[in-house]
Amino acid sequence: MPDCDLAVIGAGAAGLSVTAAAAQLGLRVTLIERDQMGGDCLNAGCVPSKALLAAAHAAEAIREADRFGVRLRAPEIDWDALRRHVHGVIAGLAPIDSAARFRALGATVLQAEARFVAPDTLSVDGSRLTARRIVIAAGSRPAVPPISGLDQLRFLTNATLFDLAERPDHLLILGGGPIGLEMADAFAGLGCRVTLVESASIAMREDPELVAGLRTALIRRGVTLLEDVAVAAVEAGPVLRLADGRRIAGSHLLVATGRRPNLESLDLEAGQVRATEAGIATDRGLRSLTNRRVFAVGDIADPQGLGPRAFTHVGSAHAALFVRRALFRLPGRLDYAALPRVTYTSPELAQAGLTEAEARAAGHTVQVLRWPLSDNDRAAAERDPAGLVKLVAAGNRLLGAGILSANAGEMIGLWALAIAQRTRLSALAGLVLPYPTRNEAGKRAAGSAFAARLFAPRTKSLVRLLARLP
Repeated sequence: MPDCDLAVIGAGAAGLSVTAAAAQLGLRVTLIERDQMGGDCLNAGCVPSKALLAAAHAAEAIREADRFGVRLRAPEIDWDALRRHVHGVIAGLAPIDSAARFRALGATVLQAEARFVAPDTLSVDGSRLTARRIVIAAGSRPAVPPISGLDQLRFLTNATLFDLAERPDHLLILGGGPIGLEMADAFAGLGCRVTLVESASIAMREDPELVAGLRTALIRRGVTLLEDVAVAAVEAGPVLRLADGRRIAGSHLLVATGRRPNLESLDLEAGQVRATEAGIATDRGLRSLTNRRVFAVGDIADPQGLGPRAFTHVGSAHAALFVRRALFRLPGRLDYAALPRVTYTSPELAQAGLTEAEARAAGHTVQVLRWPLSDNDRAAAERDPAGLVKLVAAGNRLLGAGILSANAGEMIGLWALAIAQRTRLSALAGLVLPYPTRNEAGKRAAGSAFAARLFAPRTKSLVRLLARLP
């Protein structure tokens, strides 16, 4: 008999979701975590970053209150109190992810490092643990680019950023992806000078039309954006020496140039588990391609043809798929067609499904439907008209939705559901929504697909004819 039914390596969002479900279903589960319970999301990712952004946006709201006729003094940032706020949010959520909670659910929790010694056996703190199934949920860590001089400096990543003892005077950021953009927005809102350097364009995965509005908002907030420029070297200071000869000096340096999977300590060869640089190679049901006992979930999974997705909600979806496929033995495979993602800047940038460029590249005959927030009554009432809803459709089917707006992350769920359920565009155009809300902009965009036909000459002639009837 194996020591347990299921061994889970990693207590981040994906690993915890797997453990909670399996333990409550009565399986003998062993959860192994070498570092902090809750993983990156709770301790150095989603939770502290959103707490920091909330503080920054509150400060920015004070600065902009004059547009409502409310005059306030400029905000003062108490950095020690701000740190207490951020770490207080983490502490408040920590019991949900704690070892005590998962032991209460019936799991065995081991604070140790795990590595394979056989396809069905792990070495954990010097002891051997056999399992019927093994789930690798070891997550990812910041990727550090091979820039000359960088390894000689103390720099920040998301793992160390939230422990800063002082407010940066001038924060330099390498990388224009979601982490870099969110932290540029946050620290600018907290009164810091911010310079962000990106070797390509910021938010490369997103729709350029929506990114243009975000770029304008960040520049207006005081962020210096240097795009399409490479960093040749980093010097003490820190100082960035750019490929075009410019030198940018700052007080602190944040490296936000992507993620890499935590593979090195697992001894995957001993477990007959194949991996790529992107993560554990799996099928679309998250089972290892080379060891049928092993599954991978979360950031570390590299599903065939889809690639990794470093989002907490993807980790939760992976866990649900594992439960369906491995525990209930039901068919299931990943489908990212309606997967939502959000960059939590101000305004927020949200996307579900295909962008316009992705839809065209896939061979669809695309209809693009737009509605600017400047034509939305709620945005006008809040004097915050920046933004756009952009829908991508083929015929009467919605392929993708992009939103640049305040609270776009709260709005995108409707459109993700519509894409997943293949809801007809006409049904979305006819949806009755409360007034005034920003979601009306999406309904208006959907309705614009039918406006030309509705007010066409033939329709007008029909209405005139019907008007003569008694």
